[in-house]
Amino acid sequence: MANSEPDKKPRPGPWPPAPDSAAMPPSSWAKRTGFRPKFSGETNASNSDQMTSLPPPQPSLPKPKQPDTSLDIEAGRPRPGPDSNGEAVARDRAKEKENAKELTPPVRKLRQSDGGKNLAANGGEGSRRAARGEEVVAVDVPHQSVLDDDDYVARHSHMKYELRDSPGLVPIGLYGFQHFLSMLGSLILIPLVIVPAMGGTYEDTADVVSTVLFISGVTTLLHVSFGSRLPLIQGPSFVYLAPALAIINSPEFLGLKGNNFKHIMKELQGAIIIGSAFQTFLGYSGLMAIFLRLINPVVVAPTIAAVGLSFYSYGFPRLGACIEIGVLQILLVVIFSLYLRKISILGHRVFLIYAVPLGLFITWCTSFLLTESGVYSYKGCDTNIPASNIISDHCRRHVSRMKYCRVDTNHALSASPWFRFPYPLQWGMPVFHLKMALVMCVVSVIAAVDSVSQSSLPPTAGVLSRGIGLEGLTSILAGVWGTGTGSTTLTENVHTIAVTKMGSRRAVQLGACVLIVLSLVGKVGGFIASIPEVMVAALLCFMWAMLTALGLSNLRYSEAGSSRNIIIVGLSLFLSLSVPAYFQQYGLSPNSNLSVPSYFQPYIVASHGPIATTSGGVNYVVNTLLSLHMVIAFLVALILDNTVPGSKQERGVYVWSEAEAARREADVCKDYQLPFRVGTIFRWVKWVGL
Repeated sequence: MANSEPDKKPRPGPWPPAPDSAAMPPSSWAKRTGFRPKFSGETNASNSDQMTSLPPPQPSLPKPKQPDTSLDIEAGRPRPGPDSNGEAVARDRAKEKENAKELTPPVRKLRQSDGGKNLAANGGEGSRRAARGEEVVAVDVPHQSVLDDDDYVARHSHMKYELRDSPGLVPIGLYGFQHFLSMLGSLILIPLVIVPAMGGTYEDTADVVSTVLFISGVTTLLHVSFGSRLPLIQGPSFVYLAPALAIINSPEFLGLKGNNFKHIMKELQGAIIIGSAFQTFLGYSGLMAIFLRLINPVVVAPTIAAVGLSFYSYGFPRLGACIEIGVLQILLVVIFSLYLRKISILGHRVFLIYAVPLGLFITWCTSFLLTESGVYSYKGCDTNIPASNIISDHCRRHVSRMKYCRVDTNHALSASPWFRFPYPLQWGMPVFHLKMALVMCVVSVIAAVDSVSQSSLPPTAGVLSRGIGLEGLTSILAGVWGTGTGSTTLTENVHTIAVTKMGSRRAVQLGACVLIVLSLVGKVGGFIASIPEVMVAALLCFMWAMLTALGLSNLRYSEAGSSRNIIIVGLSLFLSLSVPAYFQQYGLSPNSNLSVPSYFQPYIVASHGPIATTSGGVNYVVNTLLSLHMVIAFLVALILDNTVPGSKQERGVYVWSEAEAARREADVCKDYQLPFRVGTIFRWVKWVGL
């Protein structure tokens, strides 16, 4: 008998394989590209052409046929026949194998690189597909896109508050103020550079700072409500700083007498308005969404990195005017942001979030104590006397330390009124010149590319175009009010949200309202304008280094170890430094007396560049654009990345979600749809609606 001879029993068969280990949830750009890292257990690259469209129903697999000699494990004897229990056991095992392959670990995901499968929120019957004739119901699942220390990842537990959460007025107010305070450097440092370069006084600097705060608050409200609808702060971008300095140092402005500030500001306003109008057209016409098919992480990384590297000639040379204060400022920010970054107080990483404000406060207090103790006071020398009128050699040797190390030489705070309302055209009617407008048109394209790279979810083409178009409109507002730069999404947003774990758009909206109120207090602008220039230069060294690192970090969404990508990025970065250096040094003799400081020398290339045609406008545009580091990096990377063969995973190709599939996802609709049912009006517009 089979029961008495267990040695002759055939084996019941192998046990079903264990389920695969959970793959690491891809971050935002991986969602767009379909990138699957090899260390996640998935070695095959996914087809990035399949994103969010729901897969068609697939027929169930045929039941596996078992041999007639299959055993009943419980009874221990063979039971032949199609209806035997042995075949039922085999069918159960086959189902277990199929479920082990289909079921995923209970990690919440939203539109991953799985071809668009709508996985269940709780990891249960996630692989069940709707049968024919069965109605597909969209379930309102909370938004799963959250942040870790680097970027958005799909883990709900990592986020304190999601995009649509409203935890209450007090928490929202505190988080909103914290969000804007942590980005203080990005908001206020650009006016502290360009206004003195235009010949403006401390009072002019205070007025421009107040205007920047006002416009940043207004444009942030507009974008969070009617643009991309993501909790991203709008403000003056470093992308606009280099072209603004190039326009400020144009040859026609070098011989101006009188109030140079208002005259140059009106020229700058005209260029910004035209360039922003061009960006608005690209956005709302849908042309930018088509152009961005050519933009990949391999293009974005060197372009944004070149923006930070381009100001190396301004940073430390400006800081060296008072070396002890400048170095102290850099050391404090580095210590707070690196060595003390993991210290948490009441659940907040205070030193990491407030590294810039804390470093500025301590350095300012130190400089104040040194000034009051007489360290920077020299017998017989007066800080109020212009350097050109100082006769004593003793005072001339110390004029730099008296001007840049002391904190009482700036009277912007005392001269500022308590209330001041920034109004449009406050500097006069803008002046429009075609050559300056063309420069800003090219820069606006790069600014749009920078902004798009910061989206958390893969948006539809309509949402993308809507955000870029509204960014152009808000930059027009910045030009009309006269901030000196366009308004774009600040690059540091992703880092700030990752640390604070606050993803609620209501916090950013309330913070923007607070920013508008602060802009009406003239003393706030005066206080910011009174920051010593050496401290500004030290903070800029840190901010530009951060910008460079954030740009290069985009390479992690492509195959950074690929020889193709290494050569493209390396060549783009090197040429972005070398080609502008050729244009900036062309025609200059070593002993020539320049009319601008040495740190502004790279921006006077329009007067001596190598391009010399019969058209002065063409000479100005070409010499200026080819002297900008970010333009060279963008052009080289764009051409090489789109002409050198490479797989989509290797390049990190962007893939935008499809509109119809996005409308079937409740989370996407609630995240991106316009409020107050405005979206229903624009649904028919392909490049504006969802």
